[in-house]
Amino acid sequence: MGEYHYSIDDKGRLTIPAKLRYDLGEKFIVTRGLDNCLFVYPMNEWNNVINKYKELPNTKDARNFMRFFLSGATVCEFDKQGRINIQMPLLKYAKLTKDCVIIGVNDRLEIWSKDMWDEFISQNEDNLSDIADSLFSVNLN
Repeated sequence: MGEYHYSIDDKGRLTIPAKLRYDLGEKFIVTRGLDNCLFVYPMNEWNNVINKYKELPNTKDARNFMRFFLSGATVCEFDKQGRINIQMPLLKYAKLTKDCVIIGVNDRLEIWSKDMWDEFISQNEDNLSDIADSLFSVNLN
């Protein structure tokens, strides 16, 4: 969990905060996420995701989603400075150019362009109470 602000360099390298590197392990997966961000999974969580996908029906929607999600999946490792190298198709998809936001979301990290993250927050912050109420059906006060 948490929110971290970093810059991506012109070679597509992004530093991952030290406290998050340990949880990711030596090798992990970076892929297209939803809402124009990237998802970053430790290998054990990635395997859980893949096992869930194997249970999906062979419908057009399932095939299309798996194509979108899995075609961008890349095995990554940290360099000596704790950076990852993000491939060009993923950089383009997430509109990553300079300022990035890395957030922890349960079983994964998400990497957002700062502009896209700010837009997401702006569009959703007024509705968070309603969203929480509909998800949890209890008063969270």
